[in-house]
Amino acid sequence: MMAPEGTSPPPPTLHSGDWFETRPCLAASARERDWDIMLRDGPVIATAIHDGHAIRPSLQPLVALADDARLREEDPFTGVLTDVGDVRITVPVSRFEVDLNRPRDKAVYRRPDDCWGLEAWREALPGTEVAHSLARWDRFYAMVEELIERLLERWETVLLIDLHSYNHRRDGADAAPAPQEGNPDIELGLSTVAPGAWREVADRFAAALRRTPVLGRAPDVRANVRWPTGGHFPEWVYDRWGERVCTISPEYKKIFMDEWTGQVDIAALRDLQRGLHAAVAQIRPEFRRRP
Repeated sequence: MMAPEGTSPPPPTLHSGDWFETRPCLAASARERDWDIMLRDGPVIATAIHDGHAIRPSLQPLVALADDARLREEDPFTGVLTDVGDVRITVPVSRFEVDLNRPRDKAVYRRPDDCWGLEAWREALPGTEVAHSLARWDRFYAMVEELIERLLERWETVLLIDLHSYNHRRDGADAAPAPQEGNPDIELGLSTVAPGAWREVADRFAAALRRTPVLGRAPDVRANVRWPTGGHFPEWVYDRWGERVCTISPEYKKIFMDEWTGQVDIAALRDLQRGLHAAVAQIRPEFRRRP
């Protein structure tokens, strides 16, 4: 049966066991357009699941938002920070196509209430397009499940750095930024950090971030200020592996870019990158290879 004009049938959903092989180190068994992955042998995963801006061709005629408005709600340049990981995962697909940090039934934005009051689409999304997007969600979670299981065969515990960014100038390009009190430079999502096992580790991680200046000053680093609960992705990881995976979700205020023009401040981004490397180095010894 032919798909309706302007749509394409969703690709088949794959399940755990399809994504990696050992030869002798862990390697991706096939290239996947839904994400980019780089693998070294180590216990640290770094993800940037909102870094992407791409929208597949069949959805482009339905997009109502201008590119710059869509980019403002994405997390550009967070992919650069994934170089802290032994395993680096970046997602080129926009969260407006499928949001990998939301549960499956809310992963496709269909109404303004789903995405900050924005009219994302010119008309209701066809069911085939929704299915296509959800198939991407299914493949991503199947891949991550297999990845973590395979890493836990080699390492006693795994560190997941779940990278995001956030806006602080929503009132306009010329308006004052949001008050610092409620908008730290780096917010650490720690709601899924097991208190007994990892809280002291997370505190050392935060202290290392504070010791690395950003544009000549110590960054304001606090935990769970804007988001008292984590997104779906870290919650899903915790539900499955508990204390075996320590998940820290840094949310970087967009002090490294102009959120209205999209222009990056390379010096600020490099300082944040150095801080993240220092923080991971501080706690890496906690994640040991299995005997």
